[in-house]
Amino acid sequence: MPPSTLPLVLPGVYTPQEDTALLACALSEEPLRPGADVLDLGTGTGALAIAAARRDARVAAVDVSWRAVCTAWLNAWLAEVPVRIRRGDLFAPVRDQSFDLILTNPPYVPVPSARRPPRGTARAWDAGLDGRFLLDRICREAPSRLRRGGVLLIVHSALCDSDRTVEQLRGAGLKADVTHRQRIAFGPVLHARADWLRARGLLSPADDKEELVVVRAELPI
Repeated sequence: MPPSTLPLVLPGVYTPQEDTALLACALSEEPLRPGADVLDLGTGTGALAIAAARRDARVAAVDVSWRAVCTAWLNAWLAEVPVRIRRGDLFAPVRDQSFDLILTNPPYVPVPSARRPPRGTARAWDAGLDGRFLLDRICREAPSRLRRGGVLLIVHSALCDSDRTVEQLRGAGLKADVTHRQRIAFGPVLHARADWLRARGLLSPADDKEELVVVRAELPI
C-alpha cells in the first residue's frame, strides 16, 4: 500500500504526508539487497518500515511515542510483513546494531517557543528555534550506526538548512548531497507560523510554499 493509504493512524500519530512520500520515493531508488538491515528512525505509522520490509529487508523501527509504536505494529500486522518495532529515543533501542540503510523523517519545523519539550502530535514536527533539535543529533549519531557502504536518507524542510545537514555528514566522513527536492503548499503549522518565519528571515514576503529535501549520505566502503 502507498504511504498515504495506510489503513490505520491512531490519534496523536503523524499522518503520512508529502515528506513521507518523498522519502518513500528515495527509498524506492535505493538498490536494497534481500536481507539488508534497515532502520526506520521515528517510524510514526510505520509507512516507510513497511515499504522496506516489502523489499525483503530485515527492518527495525523506532519511535519515542507509544501511540506510534502501537500504530506501526498494527499496520505491519495488517500488511503481513515482519517489522521489529521498539519504543525509545533515537538510536537507544538499537544501540548495539548497525545497518545497511537508515531512513528518518524527524521533526524539523522551527517553533517560536522552545522552552518546553513538545507534547502529543506536535512531537512529530516541533523541533526547536532552528528546526534542528533532533536533526543535529541524527547527523552526529547516525554515521556510527552505518555499515561500510551503508546509506542514510533524511527528509526535512529547507527552512532548517539542508546545507548544514550535508556539511555535518560530510564532516563525519560520509559522501552526502541533496538528491530530491519538492516544493509544497504550506500546511496548517507553517501557515500559522509564516509571519514569525518571515520576521526571522527564513521566508520572504512572497513565499507561499515550502521546499522539502532528501539528503542522501553514504559511508564509503
